[in-house]
Amino acid sequence: MMNTEQLTKVIKNPANQMSFADEGRAFKFETNGEKALVEYNRDGISSTQKREIEDQIVELLKSNFEPQNIIVKTNSSQTPTQQPQAQQEQATLKTGHGPAMAKKKRVPGVERILAVASGKGGVGKSTVSVNLAISLANQGLKVGILDADIYGPSVPMLLGKRDIKPRASESKKIIAEDAHGIKFMSFGLFIKEEDPVIWRGPMLGGVLNQFLFDVDWGVLDVLIIDLPPGTGDMQLSMVQSTEVDGAIIVTTPQDVAILDAGKGLKMFEQVKVPVLGVVENMSSFVCDNCDTLHDIFGADGGAKMAQRLGVKHLGSIPIEKALRLGSDTGLPYMSDRSHEGRPVWKAFSEIAKTLGSKSSEKGFFGRLFNR
Repeated sequence: MMNTEQLTKVIKNPANQMSFADEGRAFKFETNGEKALVEYNRDGISSTQKREIEDQIVELLKSNFEPQNIIVKTNSSQTPTQQPQAQQEQATLKTGHGPAMAKKKRVPGVERILAVASGKGGVGKSTVSVNLAISLANQGLKVGILDADIYGPSVPMLLGKRDIKPRASESKKIIAEDAHGIKFMSFGLFIKEEDPVIWRGPMLGGVLNQFLFDVDWGVLDVLIIDLPPGTGDMQLSMVQSTEVDGAIIVTTPQDVAILDAGKGLKMFEQVKVPVLGVVENMSSFVCDNCDTLHDIFGADGGAKMAQRLGVKHLGSIPIEKALRLGSDTGLPYMSDRSHEGRPVWKAFSEIAKTLGSKSSEKGFFGRLFNR
C-alpha cells in the first residue's frame, strides 16, 4: 500500500499537471485498516478538477480499500479578503416583477443545484435542508443554501444568523453569508422578522431570480434551494429560470402529509426535474432515557410512498430533543460533532453519503456528474 509521500508524488493537479509533492500542497493520509481518509488543500482547484483528483485517489487506493470506504476531504488556507468599507455597502433587493427568462441558465460557479421541497408545511423541510447542507459539507463538498421560502424564511434562525445585514460587493453583487461551514442567503435577512410579506407571484419570481444570479456564491459543488411548501409560483419560477439537477421530497409518516408530498413529487416529474428520493422526517421519537424509537406519527409512511411512486427512500430522520434545541438556538445538529453516532447524526450522514459520495458509483450526484 502506498504511503503519504508516495501518494503526493503520484497525484497530479489537473490545473497544471504538477504533482502534489512538486506543488508543496498540504496532504494527509490516514487509515484504520478498513477505511482510508485522505485530506488535501484545495486552494486553486475547481469543482471539476476536484472530482478528477478524487478519481485519481480512488484508483490508487482501491486495491487496498473498498471504494465506499475511501473518504476524501478538502480544506482551504485562503481567508476571505477584507474589502474596503466603500465596497461593503448594504445590499438591496429589486421588488418589481422578474424579467422573462428566454431560456434556463446555470448559476455561475455552482456545479449542481438540489431543490428540497414538501407538499405541505410543518414537516421540517428547512431543518432537513440546513442539516443536509452541513452533512454534505462534512464530507468535503463546498455547499450553499438558498432560503427561497419568502413567506416564512427560517434559515437565518436555524443557522444563528438572524441579525446579519447583507452586503454588496464592488460589482453590486449580494455577498453570500457564511455559517457553520456553508454559504447561505435568505429573504429573511432583508426584512424584520415580525413583518409579513404580502406579495403576488411575479414579485416572488423576481426575488428568486436575483438570489440565483445576483448573489456572489463563489465556487460551490452543491447549492441547496429550500423551497416553500406546495406547488406554486416559487417552484415554477425556479424550474423556468435555472437548471435544477435534482429534487428531494420531505414528508412525515402521516397519511395527510404523504398525500401532499406525492403531489409535490408529481410536480417535479411534470417539469422534467429528476426526483432523487424521499426523506421521511419525524419518523419516530428517540427517548432520552432508553434510546428506544417510538412511532408516534405512524411507521414507514415515507418508505411506502417512495416504493409506490417508484423513487428511492433516501432515509428516515427520527426526532431527538437535541435536533429541536439546535434549531431554536442557531446551532444546527450536524454542526456539533458531540452528536456523532446518535440516530439523527447517522441518518443525515447516510443520506448525505448517498447523495454526495464521490467514491462510489452508487451516489446520485455521481450519476448526475456523469461519473
